[in-house]
Amino acid sequence: MKALITGASSGIGKDMAKYLATLNIDLILVARRKNLLTSLAQELNVKTKIIELDLGVQKNVYKLYEMCKNDNIDILINNAGFGLFGNFSETNLDTELNMIDVNVKAPHILTKLFLQDFLKKDQGYILNVASSAGFMAGPYLNTYYATKNYLLKLTMAINEELKQSHSNVKICALCPGPVNTEFNKVAHGTFLVKGAKSSYVAKYAINKMFKGKMIIIPTIKMKLAIFGIRFIPYRLQLYIASLIQRRKTQS
Repeated sequence: MKALITGASSGIGKDMAKYLATLNIDLILVARRKNLLTSLAQELNVKTKIIELDLGVQKNVYKLYEMCKNDNIDILINNAGFGLFGNFSETNLDTELNMIDVNVKAPHILTKLFLQDFLKKDQGYILNVASSAGFMAGPYLNTYYATKNYLLKLTMAINEELKQSHSNVKICALCPGPVNTEFNKVAHGTFLVKGAKSSYVAKYAINKMFKGKMIIIPTIKMKLAIFGIRFIPYRLQLYIASLIQRRKTQS
């Protein structure tokens, strides 16, 4: 088997690559930082191809597909993404538009193109890395929450279409809570709750993907939280989210 992972240079994407390598699955790793991809590839005991691309540039997304469409991909993992803390009236518009390009447009394009290929051979897995944020609105992390809502709901809809057509292709969404990655550094903020280990989340997600789980929530704490959301009025949800995602001053 062969897997394509975007955002593979660090965090969950990196740990997914490491875990897939233990399953003897060959890899194509995509990110902007070639040096980190090269270092990771040297650690792995499987055939590994690295591709340096910025998926915030739409033409690069199509370029990635063209580069990989004949590589007999079995697994697509759309992991690339980032966030930005702050009041919506104050955060940088260009950064937010770039976030939409990376978090929404890139996985949308890759999901569609590779799904069409997977359907032709009636096999394949697509794992979209969404977030527990996909179930709510998020003050102080507003655009990020909105992008993860899009990705989660898109994945769920496609999953149902595949189910109704009796396809053997599987698509799922990973929806963790906070995870110990570079997210806070890039987003310029700090979560108020402890994050899960990236390696645990990665392994849990891959195992559930192979079992055909539609929505993958790695920890009991987040499963209970997401279950409880449905019983909480929207205003209270927003207040709770604002406490969790509240921005802290960083030097």
